[in-house]
Amino acid sequence: MPDDPLNPRSPHAWAGPLISTLVTLPAAALALFFGGLSPMACDSCDGAQADRFTDSFNAAWAALCTGLVLSLVVLVASWALPWRRRQAAARVLLSIAAPAVVCVAFVAFMALVDWP
Repeated sequence: MPDDPLNPRSPHAWAGPLISTLVTLPAAALALFFGGLSPMACDSCDGAQADRFTDSFNAAWAALCTGLVLSLVVLVASWALPWRRRQAAARVLLSIAAPAVVCVAFVAFMALVDWP
């Protein structure tokens, strides 16, 4: 396939998605790790306090997992865009959005849990 002179191939199109991958995947793993450990915060809880924590944790865990899946989708989309100069802005935006979604998901998780 010949190179389109109106939309040439971008020689460094891989850089944004690669950097995003190197930031997003470890951040998502850490968010999942700390989210998974957080039920231990209420080990000594009982009664109504434990019920409130469990209910809020279940909703927050669903929000965290949804956010992490969304960040993975955004990351894959940044790699899947055609490596042409016309898509450079969208690729950079998606590359920045992937780790930002992880951060927003983790902050939402922390805010939704009714900590003891």
